[in-house]
Amino acid sequence: MINSVGREIPDTIAGFKSMIPFRGAFEKGGSSPDFPSKKTRLLQGNRKVLTSMREALEKVGVESGMTVSFHHHFRNGDYVLNSVMNEISKMGVRNTKIASSSIFPCHEPLVTLIQKGVVTAIDTDYMTGPVAQAVSRGLLEAPVTLRTHGGRARAIDDGDLHIDVAFIAAPTADVQGNINGVDGPSKCGSLGYAVPDASHADKVVAVTDNLVNYPLTYVSIDQTHIDYVVKLDKIGDSTGIISGTTAITRSPIALKIAEYTAKVIEASGLLQNGFSFQTGAGGTSLATASFVRQIMKERKVTGSFGLGGITGFFVEMLEEGLFKALLDVQCLDLKAVDSLKKDLNHIEIGSSMYANPRTKGNAVDMLDVVVLGATEIDAEFNVNVTTGSHGDIMGGSGGHGDAAEGSKLCIVVAPLIRSRLPTVVERPVTISTPGEIIDVFVTERGIAVNPGREDIKQRLVDAKLPVVEMEKLRDTAKRICGKPTPIRFKDRILAVQEYRDGTVIDVIREVE
Repeated sequence: MINSVGREIPDTIAGFKSMIPFRGAFEKGGSSPDFPSKKTRLLQGNRKVLTSMREALEKVGVESGMTVSFHHHFRNGDYVLNSVMNEISKMGVRNTKIASSSIFPCHEPLVTLIQKGVVTAIDTDYMTGPVAQAVSRGLLEAPVTLRTHGGRARAIDDGDLHIDVAFIAAPTADVQGNINGVDGPSKCGSLGYAVPDASHADKVVAVTDNLVNYPLTYVSIDQTHIDYVVKLDKIGDSTGIISGTTAITRSPIALKIAEYTAKVIEASGLLQNGFSFQTGAGGTSLATASFVRQIMKERKVTGSFGLGGITGFFVEMLEEGLFKALLDVQCLDLKAVDSLKKDLNHIEIGSSMYANPRTKGNAVDMLDVVVLGATEIDAEFNVNVTTGSHGDIMGGSGGHGDAAEGSKLCIVVAPLIRSRLPTVVERPVTISTPGEIIDVFVTERGIAVNPGREDIKQRLVDAKLPVVEMEKLRDTAKRICGKPTPIRFKDRILAVQEYRDGTVIDVIREVE
């Protein structure tokens, strides 16, 4: 048979088989290695559900030198990272890189694995507790890479952070690997920080303690991304997701800072219909949100969305009609978890949609106002949220730099003096977020405005708010506290602080 362009084409199946690579699917009873026959599949049953963590590790081919990833939606209640790494250690695997979106005190067993050489590298956005202390003492062989949440998503998407195997703590999973965080005895809410891992890791293992029949009806990450499902007795403690205090502060100093901050937002001109807002879950942040909430009610303002780690306080604002939607990358209390399940206007998003600067669009770029904290800040508005005053690692940027750059107005709040140490310093121990993207610094002794935001400064002056120069705040803190003894550092670099675009903005050295 000749086709319209003069090429001979076969008129039988046998003819086709002689012309093209053939896997044998047309052979009687035949199948390919990748596509087993229907009879074989029926006899094998579901090949995704495995009986143990050891079996999962063997199936994905875990070996020395690999990078394994985890997410932190259980925060200090996570059991999965320790469970996986304990089994990896038993298998004799060494030289492993941990790529966890955050590391908390509950991950203390990693210290022993570092000592044994099981773990030799860490890539994370935030670390606190015994692992951070061990790194600060120089225990880890390689420098830690510290990223922002958006920077981690970017690094995974771009291939800068290659993940061999991702382990996703899934409060509920069906037998094909559809998973969510809103159902089950260990519900933790949004699984947003695990989305890039699921999309790009070579192999993905969902770890659950609530295996249900197919299909799962609320799906955070679907079955097309999941290679295997492992059921454990318990994957985490839901109470561990609570971030610090979820109650409004009673501290007079913190309340004054919160009141000033709300007045800054009101005076900025951004607090109008369509207003979008992000803040944290600490007492001062919640107090600020409370003051903003009252102003919105008085002025009959309906905001467009609340963003970030979502608390029950933001859920209440959604239910009151003060926001039309919540964009949730992480739930910070159980009220937020329950809202995510039932309210269609409470929307789960992945960390790339949240803050990846290389995507075709991210949520922080649509943000009007963000309220952030600081351990230290200097006269150029450079902020440290990574190290303490003695140089030890005790946190990390998380979404700090992402929201600071994306928002129209970034406000940093902190008391002028904390534990008899100045917050405004000559130079932060570590620069986590560059000062050029910080707009306003609010303290109980006055409000400083970045010189690059004269428009905001004039609005605050017109509103008769106590605007002062940052140098005056620095000098006041120095007069009260005295000049701190400079920290002496060794040459050895313990961690590298990356900005969200992957550029290095600072390094953390070992303290003498």
